[in-house]
Amino acid sequence: MSDRSGDRTLRGHLLRQLLLPVAGILAVSSIAAYYLALDPATEAHDASLIDAGLALGERLRTSGGITTLDLPVAAEQVLRTDKYDSVFYVVRDPSGKAIAGDAGVPLPPKSQRPQDSSVLYNAEYRGNKVRAATLLAPCAGQVCTIVVAETTRKRDRLVREILLGSVLPQALLAVLTLIIVWFGVARGLLPLQRLSDEIGKRSARDLSPIGTEHVPEETRPLVGALNQLLLRVEESNRNQQRFLANAAHQLRTPLAGLQAHAELAVKAAPESARSELAQVHAAAVRMARLANQLLALARAEAGGRLEPPATVELKALVEGVADEWVHRAMDRDVDLGFELRSVTVQGDALLLREALSNLVHNALEYGARGGHVTVRTGPQGERGAFVEVEDDGPGIPAAERERVLERFYRAPGTPGTGSGLGLAIVQEIAAAHGATLAIGEGPDGKGCRVTIRFGHG
Repeated sequence: MSDRSGDRTLRGHLLRQLLLPVAGILAVSSIAAYYLALDPATEAHDASLIDAGLALGERLRTSGGITTLDLPVAAEQVLRTDKYDSVFYVVRDPSGKAIAGDAGVPLPPKSQRPQDSSVLYNAEYRGNKVRAATLLAPCAGQVCTIVVAETTRKRDRLVREILLGSVLPQALLAVLTLIIVWFGVARGLLPLQRLSDEIGKRSARDLSPIGTEHVPEETRPLVGALNQLLLRVEESNRNQQRFLANAAHQLRTPLAGLQAHAELAVKAAPESARSELAQVHAAAVRMARLANQLLALARAEAGGRLEPPATVELKALVEGVADEWVHRAMDRDVDLGFELRSVTVQGDALLLREALSNLVHNALEYGARGGHVTVRTGPQGERGAFVEVEDDGPGIPAAERERVLERFYRAPGTPGTGSGLGLAIVQEIAAAHGATLAIGEGPDGKGCRVTIRFGHG
C-alpha cells in the first residue's frame, strides 16, 4: 500500500482519526497536571509571605504610646534578599500611618480587608506586578497592619517550569503513541501488502484465483470478491478469444476473395472501366488491412491472449517475412536493408510479427521513393534486446510523436490512405511484452527511427 503524501493510506487515515482524541487527552491531562502542581507551589510561596509578615509582627514594640519596629539592618537585608524577586514591606500603626518599610505598598481592596487574620491578593507597585500578604498584628492593645509583597518573577518562572514539566512528557507520550500506532498498523497490514505484491507481480494473462490459506480472516471476503471478479474476467476473455477467432475467419476470407476478384476484374475489364475497378481494388486492400489491424489491436490489448509466452528469435522472425517486405520495397523503389543479430525475447511471435509489419509498412508507405529503410535487431545491455526500423523519409515532428501513438490519429499533411492505427498497435504490442516504444530521428537528423526495447532477453 502506498505511503506517498498525496495518497489516502489506511495508516494516514487512522492517524488523522487518532490525532484529535490524542491531542484532547494531552490538553486535558496537561491542564490537570499544571493545576495539581501549581496550587501547592503557589501556596508555598504565599506561606513564605505570611511567615515574613508574622516575623515582622513579632518585632513590633510600643513605648510611651508610640509603636515602632525593632528590625536590625542585617535582618531587613535578609528579608529583602531574594535571588529572583524584589521584596517590599510596610508596617502601619493603628491610625494607618507607615512606621517602617515602603509606604507605597498597596493595601488590599476594601472588600478583602482582613478582620482577624491575613489576606493574599495581587496588586501593582512601582510598575511591577506583585503578590502581597496583609496581616493584622496586636500593638499596645490595638491593631497594626503589616503588608509584605514581592514581584512575581519567581512565580512566573515556576509556572513555565510546571508547564514544561507537565506538557513535555505528555507530548512525548502522545508522539510515542502515534509512532507505535504507525508501525503497529504497518505490521498489521503486512498480509495485505503481501497480497498486493502478489497481485502486482501477476501478468495480465494470469487470472487464476488468489489463495486464501495465508490471508487474515478479515480480508478473506475481499479476496473472495477478487476471485469472483477474476473468474468473470477470465470468462469474458474466453468469449473475446472466440469472437476474435470467428471474426478473423469471417472477415479475412471474404475480403481476400474480394481483393482477388477485384484484381482479376481490373485485368479483364475494358480500358474505360479499369479506373473505377482499380479504386474498388484499392478500397478492398485498405479494408482488408484495416480489418487485420483491428484484430491485431484487440489481440494486443491486455488480456487479449491467454497463451503463455514463448521464446521468440527476433532475427529469425524478421527473416521469415523479409521476402514479403522486399517485394513491397521494390514496388516503391526503396532500398530495404537488414542489420540483424541473433537475440531472443519472451513473447507472442504472431503479435511481434504484426508490430514489425506495421513499422516496415509505415516506413515504406510514407518514405520517399528511392529512399532507404533499415531493419535492425540485436541485444542491448546485459539482458535486453531491441528491434528497430529506420528510414530517411520526412520523419515525424517532435511535437507529434506522442499523438501519433493515439488510435486513429494521423499527423496533419500525412500522405497516403492509412487509418492511424499502425503505431497504436505497435504501442499496445510493446506494452503487452513489457517493452518500451521510442520514436526518434533517422540518420543525419532526417527521417524516422522507431525502436522497441525489451527489458529481458
